[in-house]
Amino acid sequence: MANLPEPDRKSKWVLSQNAFQRLLDWLDENSESRGQRYVVIRRRLVQYFDRKNCSSPHELADETLNRVARRLEEEEGEITDSTPSQFCFNTARYIFLESLRRKEHHEPLPDDLANSPQFLEEGEWEQLRSNCLEKCLQTLDPEDRIVILGYYQGERRMRIETRKLIAAKLGVSMNAITIRACRIRIKLELCIRKCLNDDK
Repeated sequence: MANLPEPDRKSKWVLSQNAFQRLLDWLDENSESRGQRYVVIRRRLVQYFDRKNCSSPHELADETLNRVARRLEEEEGEITDSTPSQFCFNTARYIFLESLRRKEHHEPLPDDLANSPQFLEEGEWEQLRSNCLEKCLQTLDPEDRIVILGYYQGERRMRIETRKLIAAKLGVSMNAITIRACRIRIKLELCIRKCLNDDK
């Protein structure tokens, strides 16, 4: 069975443009699909987590692919003990089990939230992240900003329709929009991490 990435290993690892490109190349298996295999596998992962009644299937699919990209970086772009699809879904099963454990260990919030220091700290942290997100969004090209804000807007059906509208407006395919949104998200994550470190 394939060695899967450990959940807490290298917790500070961030998906880079190079790591994302390595992931695309590995998923393509020399077929030169230009990222289409990535789009297909991500969609299947979302469906997998959705069938498992997970509350955030898109986020779990992204976490799965991030974990695979990290493993590829550790292995210098080579995972030979299973096919890309098999490895992704083996990793997804681990991510699903981790999500169940997190759910089981979730403690109820205290009744007196207003006087809870932990709650206040978390609130301040979320505010800081929100401020950093706003700053980082302003660093994007206007078109990229429209793409990323529209890409994650709405729920399920509405989100799909919004993505179709963005693709039509830009004159590109849905696959191209998905890959572009992923690249923009990587830029934002790197920018937000830097912003948070600078504000410490």
